[in-house]
Amino acid sequence: MFTFQLSGWHRTDEPGMTNDTYNILMYSHDTYGLGHIRRTMAIARTLVQPDVNILILTGSPIAGRYNLPQGVDFVRVPGMIKQSNTVYAPHSIKVDPKQAVAIRRNIITATTRTFKPDLFIVDKVPTGLKGEIKPTLQWIRKHCPQTRVVLGLRDILDNAHNTINEWKRKQFVKVLRELYTEIWVYGEQELYDPISEYSIPEDIAEKTFFTGYIPRRKPKTRPPKSREKLVVVTIGGGGDGYPVLDNYLSMLEQNGSVDFKTLMVTGPFLPGHMIDTLADRARALGVRFTAFVRNLEKKIAQADLVISMGGYNTLCEILSQKKVSLIIPRDNPREEQLIRARVFASRGLVDYIKWSDLSPQAMRTKVDAMLANPRPFEEAMSGFTMTGLDFMRNRLDEFRKEQE
Repeated sequence: MFTFQLSGWHRTDEPGMTNDTYNILMYSHDTYGLGHIRRTMAIARTLVQPDVNILILTGSPIAGRYNLPQGVDFVRVPGMIKQSNTVYAPHSIKVDPKQAVAIRRNIITATTRTFKPDLFIVDKVPTGLKGEIKPTLQWIRKHCPQTRVVLGLRDILDNAHNTINEWKRKQFVKVLRELYTEIWVYGEQELYDPISEYSIPEDIAEKTFFTGYIPRRKPKTRPPKSREKLVVVTIGGGGDGYPVLDNYLSMLEQNGSVDFKTLMVTGPFLPGHMIDTLADRARALGVRFTAFVRNLEKKIAQADLVISMGGYNTLCEILSQKKVSLIIPRDNPREEQLIRARVFASRGLVDYIKWSDLSPQAMRTKVDAMLANPRPFEEAMSGFTMTGLDFMRNRLDEFRKEQE
């Protein structure tokens, strides 16, 4: 186990612990929403074994709400909230943003030096928030060269122009070339190829692996008490999804009675005054309403239609359960959700409404059509496989055999 003293983290032997224990450190880029920490938790649950320790570095304020399996723990760093593509502010503590990042960087560095991971999996940003993990990567290269360092990327980051410019400005290619063992892309190259879209150099492409999409657990559910159809509306973390919820409730208010039920999940980061207003409207319409669901997959399992903004994590949860899905993708400050909605819609897996076209009437037209005829989407999803977790389990086995 790990104990914290003033000088840092210290490992103490437990009965049954051997020198063969394999340590995995995971860094979760979680400055906005729930997607990063939920994806990290899904990967951790897959990779943990009796002789594997997994420690997650996270700034998510809700990390403690999730049930952790034996062998998985997390180190909480001060949370940061994204205000724009370049501006971040402390989530709770009232300190200068540079001071907050310095605190995070020091905790990350101290944890890594003591834990001495065999595998370090970094989520999304090669150098971390404001470069906070770069000193750690440099330390690993110098003092633990046997440690494998992996960057995990969702398939779509942003449009090509913005992504290429950002990577050039932040010198990410140099970092990947010098400090990373390999890159895992959590997607299928045939659906969307970031190597070509983002002009990734050949030597980086050679150490890039497409894992396939990351499936989620399929929960056991009881047969519904009612045959009435259920629409689940979720906006992930909730920080930027108010228009989706507002337009959906307006759709119900304008159309009177409907022949389906609704569960609305706002996410924990929607401002309180917005939650209060929406809750009052939902209550008047008979809509079930909640801010946070620990096991969202159970609610999705009961749905006949899921409406979401189409973040990577949410779509993986929806497609894992072969659920009909209407996406309302935001296109600012990044176009990632819009691009993914277009890609998946081109395969018949989802339908979507552009953010600029969102209205109660547009939503009602799509909802009615998809509930009335779900078969085309169900047929498209029946042949859609998700191999991400299998790939990572196999890759971990390969790492461990090479280490023997």
